[in-house]
Amino acid sequence: MELRLEKCTIRSWWLGDKKALVKHANSPSVAANLRDAFPHPYTAVDADRWLAWATEAEPETHFAIDVGGSAVGGIGFRIQPDVHRRSAEVGFWLGEEYWGRGIMTEAVIAVTAHAFTHFDLCRMFACVFESNPASARVLEKAGYVCEGRMRRFVTKAGRTLDALLYASVRNDEES
Repeated sequence: MELRLEKCTIRSWWLGDKKALVKHANSPSVAANLRDAFPHPYTAVDADRWLAWATEAEPETHFAIDVGGSAVGGIGFRIQPDVHRRSAEVGFWLGEEYWGRGIMTEAVIAVTAHAFTHFDLCRMFACVFESNPASARVLEKAGYVCEGRMRRFVTKAGRTLDALLYASVRNDEES
């Protein structure tokens, strides 16, 4: 998969992304706003595991964010099970040196449209730690609406925090 955008390209992960993945993912500032499943430090072994999974996953729902021919971040979505099967949770991260350039907003807009077009989804959602206003702003600029605050919903680095629930839904005519 490849989506060429103005500020970046959203594309499939490649095994050759290992060096760039370790470089950009191995940041305490990146890891601070992600689930504990995203390791820190982020090592070559972590990159090997991720790339082995991401390059073989079917259907393909996790992508590299490429700037200038290098994977500088990731974005993807997880389709939910059972009665939630028409919903997907979107998640994303970007290497620190690329923050503040509008790259992630562009990526979220593109991946949301891709998911709605190519999958039988009517809802995309994201949970953002209350300590991460930058990601909340990305979602807002991408057209997601804050549906509520989930009190004491996550525990990260020994702190229990609220999380904000954002969602984008397809129009009723499209569902």
